[in-house]
Amino acid sequence: GKNTGGMGAYAPASIVTSEILEQVKTEIITPTLDGMSAEGHPYKGCLYVGLMLTNNRPKVVEYNCRFGDPETQVILPLLDEDFAELMLEVAEGKLNRTEIKLKNQSAVCVVLASGGYPDAYQTGKEIFGLQEVSLMHDVLTFHSGTKTRNEKLETAGGRVLGVTALDNTLRHATERAYQAVNNIHFDRMHFRRDIGQKELQRTRHKEQ
Repeated sequence: GKNTGGMGAYAPASIVTSEILEQVKTEIITPTLDGMSAEGHPYKGCLYVGLMLTNNRPKVVEYNCRFGDPETQVILPLLDEDFAELMLEVAEGKLNRTEIKLKNQSAVCVVLASGGYPDAYQTGKEIFGLQEVSLMHDVLTFHSGTKTRNEKLETAGGRVLGVTALDNTLRHATERAYQAVNNIHFDRMHFRRDIGQKELQRTRHKEQ
């Protein structure tokens, strides 16, 4: 298909093993940060490293000095500590921990887009169903291309909303995310129906 912004995400991902994480750290992250410090520009903050696994070897696609979208929508809900305090430790140079507390759960995010995206699309379509979704346990709705006009919520971009669900297994989180999505409606709403499916196939024996 055509190149788009992220249309969904899930976490954790079993394809990223502890060995791959260590490889990313030693071959990519640490040299990057050491190089910036050596040039007199020590980095503090969020460094998003876009990676592609080729034959289980990580390759850098891009760096961003911000959080990823929609990756963040599945990572931060799994954080099991105060995010503001964590960022304060970073800003003050006091982050000396090697581990961050995470919930023992899975998270899935499905992005709802305007019909036609990433090509030409129409905006100004009224969005329905968010009140029902707000009542669902462990389901979060993230706004992207939305606006309020005449006290009504409307679409205002290509990627409109991100719907994230948490549960004890990826299968249940995926089911709940799509249950929430099915409560939301706007004219020509479009979304992928396969978010998390490759991971479910990889981990099928663990989910049974």
